[in-house]
Amino acid sequence: MENMSYIIFICITVPMLFLLPIIRDRSARVIVGYMICGLFCCLLVSEINGILLNLFGNDYVYVTTTITPISEEIIKALPVLFFAFVVSDSREKLVAIGFAAGIGFAVLENMVILLQNVSSVSLFWALIRGFGSALMHGICTGSIGLGLHFIHRKKKLFLPGSFAILVMAMIYHSIYNTLVQSEYRYFGFLLPLITFISIFIFGLSAYVKMQKKRKEKAA
Repeated sequence: MENMSYIIFICITVPMLFLLPIIRDRSARVIVGYMICGLFCCLLVSEINGILLNLFGNDYVYVTTTITPISEEIIKALPVLFFAFVVSDSREKLVAIGFAAGIGFAVLENMVILLQNVSSVSLFWALIRGFGSALMHGICTGSIGLGLHFIHRKKKLFLPGSFAILVMAMIYHSIYNTLVQSEYRYFGFLLPLITFISIFIFGLSAYVKMQKKRKEKAA
């Protein structure tokens, strides 16, 4: 169907826009706002990827494993970069809004793919897209937010640091896309879930240690 991406974008985004002024908690409002940013980034990059696909002779596998990880991670990083320099450099906020932007991106992407392949999708497909692709996008953009927290005030490190962060996200994205289109697709689907669980355990461990140190100092 023509303009499918735009139709889905409007159907999802307009209700979320009406929700924003109702949310009283500022942090929650920012998260929803950045999910909307992610939806817009997906809409924008879908046009760019369409042009790139034509330029490379409609070689879908080559483009999705080599080209689109670059275009998508650059576009997704822009609203996170804006937040870091204009709003706040808080690590927690940057990771949260980065993850929200990635998830928003994945929501629109998954919906478009669903409607383009509606006759062949299944519940298993939905689980794979939810736990695989959606998490992958969230992890990549969240990691960009984390990296910007450490480098954005260090002028000498900003350019090389930003490049390194983007390349890391692009490589991770490319590895995922390559695996899911190969005979090892199940390893690709598990990669974001394993990464997310590992990060969660590490973060929880760090939080527990920090709380212990605070109690020891207070005592």
